[in-house]
Amino acid sequence: MDARAIKYRFGDAEFFDWLDELADRYERPEFIQNDPIQVPHRFSKKQDVEIAGFFASLFAWGQRKTIINKANELMKRMDDAPYDFLLNSNDEEWAVFRGFVHRTLNEDDVMGLMGFLKNWYSQHESLESAFLMDDKVNWSMQNALKLFRNRVKSSDCLLARTWKHVPSVESGSTCKRLVMYLRWMVRSAERGVDFGIWREIPANGLLLPLDVHVSRVAVEMDLLKQKNGYRWGDVEELGDRLSERGCTDVVKYDFALFGLAVNLG
Repeated sequence: MDARAIKYRFGDAEFFDWLDELADRYERPEFIQNDPIQVPHRFSKKQDVEIAGFFASLFAWGQRKTIINKANELMKRMDDAPYDFLLNSNDEEWAVFRGFVHRTLNEDDVMGLMGFLKNWYSQHESLESAFLMDDKVNWSMQNALKLFRNRVKSSDCLLARTWKHVPSVESGSTCKRLVMYLRWMVRSAERGVDFGIWREIPANGLLLPLDVHVSRVAVEMDLLKQKNGYRWGDVEELGDRLSERGCTDVVKYDFALFGLAVNLG
């Protein structure tokens, strides 16, 4: 990306006003057209949105077109009714997952994750509760991600090889895909992009998914230091810096940073 595209940097008086303009420019329904979030937008039932969003975010590395195609393929293998499929399908019907591959994720990984979801939905109305702590007042994304991974583990559905697709915040992972998934489900649907279907998780506790695009722009903006690899502490640092002006919806700046990087190349 041409560094000249960065008009202001963190610490400049105009920085946050400019960032607000960028966020407004990119957080629009048109954003959906080329983004994996379009996959859950195909559905209306809450649980279908959750399941489609879970896998679309899980697949989110590599070319966006491929991510979208593979997520749609997986939904079509369940007749575009993933919630009904999970609750009512038998073991023989799970043969529909045979031969599915997306990068390093294969049919066994998919079936393990589906097994967890099937178990969860047999006892809970929504996947939101998998990210909820007893102390909702002091909810934090870090603790929620720890809790979610432990709940997946307790289902005993995943093979050892599948765990690389359920990152551990305790090991320092930025957990980019799950952080993005939480943004999709929790943030308000007012702008026509995110869904806002999870109401118990506080939106002001969300953080930006730190991927190669966001980190590259964040470095140019002096929000982060250049590193060979980023860890969970960097996700929190970025959130802290973006909340310096008192913004309670810092994750809206994901649209600003990501949109700027993708559109400028």
